[in-house]
Amino acid sequence: MAEPYDPGQEGAHQSFEDRMSYGDYLKLDALLGAQAPLSTAHDELLFIVQHQTSELWMKLALHELNAARTWIGEERLPEALKSLSRVARIFEQLNGAWDVLRTMTPSDYTTFRDTLGQSSGFQSHQYRLIEFVLGNRNPAMLKPHAHRPAVHAELVAETQRLTLYDMVLAHVAAAGLPVPEAVLRRDRSSPYVANDDVTAVWQTVYRAPAVYWEIYELAEKLVDLEDYFRRWRFNHVTTVERVIGLKRGTGGTSGVSYLRRMLEVVLFPELWQVRTGL
Repeated sequence: MAEPYDPGQEGAHQSFEDRMSYGDYLKLDALLGAQAPLSTAHDELLFIVQHQTSELWMKLALHELNAARTWIGEERLPEALKSLSRVARIFEQLNGAWDVLRTMTPSDYTTFRDTLGQSSGFQSHQYRLIEFVLGNRNPAMLKPHAHRPAVHAELVAETQRLTLYDMVLAHVAAAGLPVPEAVLRRDRSSPYVANDDVTAVWQTVYRAPAVYWEIYELAEKLVDLEDYFRRWRFNHVTTVERVIGLKRGTGGTSGVSYLRRMLEVVLFPELWQVRTGL
């Protein structure tokens, strides 16, 4: 009989008294100790892990979106394109997570729903930051974060920055295309409103992609990102309706009807409108 395989014989480190281990580097004691169900319900751990991992993916999405925005402003398009591709893949991961949560039935959820109190994903400040970076800025959405001054200040500060799309349009204008000055100097704290002249600019780009290749590629990365983001929202609605029907959300929203209304939000409107006119 062959001897059991010992990776130490090939040089694998097996003693970590004075070395950094995998668990040390990833702070696994803190990470794996952060799940604290408030009930004895079997499915509450699934619910907690689903939302905690989603927050980790959103943290990475914000890291990449902010990097992309900076790199576009610095005319470093290859780096920006890579980050935008990564964000789309992050939302693909977030989409897959709904499939796991949908294994929880309405009966399963009712065994611990009351323990959530008024907590709700509606109150996720990272999700709100992502929306603000992407241009869906609604001052009313600041109110649920007023009790956390640092978080509230971060969200308010974001409303004064150029959105990702604003940064893209500034880059397009710097390349010599006629983006209206009123669009470039718009009120950043308000949601973006579609502009026919901007649609005309994108028509110029899409009718001659070889001439405007970098801008064309950047536009398609934005469409790809919004495509995955829309799928995430749709899967969210479907999962919520499957689990709670038309009940109100724990955070007081109208639940499914609120989420359906969010499906109507278009982040980069002219990039979708341009397709009709080509």
